[in-house]
Amino acid sequence: MANVRVIPATAPIVSAQATNATCKRRVAAYARVSTDSEEQLTSYEAQVDYYTKFINNRSEWEFITVYTDEGISAVNTKKREGFKQMVADGMAGKFDLLVTKSVSRFARNTVDSLTTVRKLKEKGVEVWFEKENIYTLDSKGELLITIMSSLAQEESRSISENVTWGQRKRMADGKITLPYKQFLGYCKGEDGLPQIVPEEAEVVRLIFRLFMEGKTYSAIAKHLVKYGFPTPAGKDNWQACVVQSILTNEKYKGHALMQKTYCANFLTKKMVKNTGQVQQYYVEDSHPAIVDPDEWEAVQAEIIRRKKLGSIGRCGSPFSGKIVCGECGGWYGKKVWGSYRFDKTYRREVYRCNDKYKGEHKCETPVVTEDEVKERFLTAFNTLMENRDGLIEDCRLAQSTLCDTTAIDTELAELLREIEVVAELSRKAIYENARTAQSQNDFNERNNGYLERHRKAMEQIDMLETAKQERLAKSKTLEIFIRDIESRPLVIAEFIEALWLAVIDRVAIATDGAMTFTFRNGAEVTV
Repeated sequence: MANVRVIPATAPIVSAQATNATCKRRVAAYARVSTDSEEQLTSYEAQVDYYTKFINNRSEWEFITVYTDEGISAVNTKKREGFKQMVADGMAGKFDLLVTKSVSRFARNTVDSLTTVRKLKEKGVEVWFEKENIYTLDSKGELLITIMSSLAQEESRSISENVTWGQRKRMADGKITLPYKQFLGYCKGEDGLPQIVPEEAEVVRLIFRLFMEGKTYSAIAKHLVKYGFPTPAGKDNWQACVVQSILTNEKYKGHALMQKTYCANFLTKKMVKNTGQVQQYYVEDSHPAIVDPDEWEAVQAEIIRRKKLGSIGRCGSPFSGKIVCGECGGWYGKKVWGSYRFDKTYRREVYRCNDKYKGEHKCETPVVTEDEVKERFLTAFNTLMENRDGLIEDCRLAQSTLCDTTAIDTELAELLREIEVVAELSRKAIYENARTAQSQNDFNERNNGYLERHRKAMEQIDMLETAKQERLAKSKTLEIFIRDIESRPLVIAEFIEALWLAVIDRVAIATDGAMTFTFRNGAEVTV
């Protein structure tokens, strides 16, 4: 039989429980609070002071430092710089023991908590959770940490759900909140509701006006930078995407769509765009409007129109998306003749049909220059202004007849009633099917009929809503047109870009070089 000799351990693991250590242990502490409120900051300062004195008062301990995180959640460690520095120093052997208040102060994420404890444990660094009296070098330490971390994580989930429920209850009650520090035009009023900031509201109205005058997102951004208007965040440099977000934000017309994003994971706090995963709330007339609702709708219609134009509609030139070929209907685009390489005098910018050489038949329409278009525009506009009063009267008549939405509103109301009736019939059919025995084929056929009626009604509503928005956009376009011609003299001598963008819909170039100017009110003048 083999002879087995037991060799006793000579370097026992030293735990925080040990009181007869032969040398001082290097000790650090970790303190954290989850919000920036005054009460929490007081708690934070108290924790730092407590652990500094607590460690220094132990003769067998040597104080190293207190690692801290202010106003940081404990559900993950990604943004906790103090925590990450503490782990790095522990792995580098800068301390032997870490003291912290509780498991929930350390990490509410079970995985993060266990991973960190194990990493430190491998380097011989112990963590002492004072409140729970858990020592990580103890044989039962990891089991207790797993249990307590799971409880802390569950508490975080419960808190997250309670906060979410409270927010959604406020939304359902029509109470809105805005990110005021990043939102142009509003501040929080005394009643807790958005209140208009006059000087910022003027910038918002300017953005909407410039867009309806034909300027692109980037052109508006450059205009705002040029005249020194600060961004919603108070910076000097405007981006096109910021302009776009302002133009498409329904809150500027006094309405609010809430829960556009939602928190998909309470541990990571990652916000995800809501594309139907959770309920949304739309509150009409929730706060004072900066922009008239009809003007806002007109801008949305104009955005859609420009998207259909593609790259032409996004070009910064005031003539892009305005000049068309009278022969093939294609857009005119800017072309450069000549080259800098030889002689600058040969360089010339012209506009030509983009589709001129695409088909078998070459378009016969000529090239035009900006100066030619400007000169003939002045002639066309002055011709139109010869009967300005009659022109304005025609526009008002078009607004009251062609842009009227009364009939559409009546039809929409009838369709909404139809949907309510169908929904009630479907509900009763499902209830009866659940209570009484009946042919499932008959039930399915009847219920499918209700679903089909509902689908058709929704299709009609979508069509009518689109038609309504088009009429409202047309009405707003006419209003801008009227406002511009009322503010101009009967005869203008110089080309004004803002006037061109506001009154011209398009210019068709004929094969003989004639230009037909179609104004936004539908009037045409050929020069």
